[in-house]
Amino acid sequence: MISSIWHKKDISVHDLSSFFEDRMLKHLCINIEVINNDSLVLSMPVTDSITQPFGLLHGGASCVLAESAGSIASNIVVDSNKYYALGLEINATHLNPAKPGDHLIAMCKPVKLGKTIHSWDIEVLDKKTESIISKTRLTTIIKKKKS
Repeated sequence: MISSIWHKKDISVHDLSSFFEDRMLKHLCINIEVINNDSLVLSMPVTDSITQPFGLLHGGASCVLAESAGSIASNIVVDSNKYYALGLEINATHLNPAKPGDHLIAMCKPVKLGKTIHSWDIEVLDKKTESIISKTRLTTIIKKKKS
């Protein structure tokens, strides 16, 4: 069994509720699906309001989903009393379209968890068909909180 990468070993969905209060995640209906020992899974429905003019998912919306997964993951890896994580770089390749009515999941796994930089691989998948919508690499920087 893989040891937990999270700072708080018994972290729960409830512990992460502050990430979702009156912020972009709430407006895009992004939710936590699963917290595993070494990965985090978020979900997001595809609605008309997050499509581009051709009626397909806007690539920026899938980037928000992916960056949210990686940023939240980095922030629960570190001791939140001392540190916080911010997105530093994101690279997304959009491989397949999604349309209103689809439901997406973002599966986030660490590539490297360093002292000051984290790197995450995030796959955004159609929850029903499991087809890959996008592959994303997110780098976060870890900052020390000011006393």
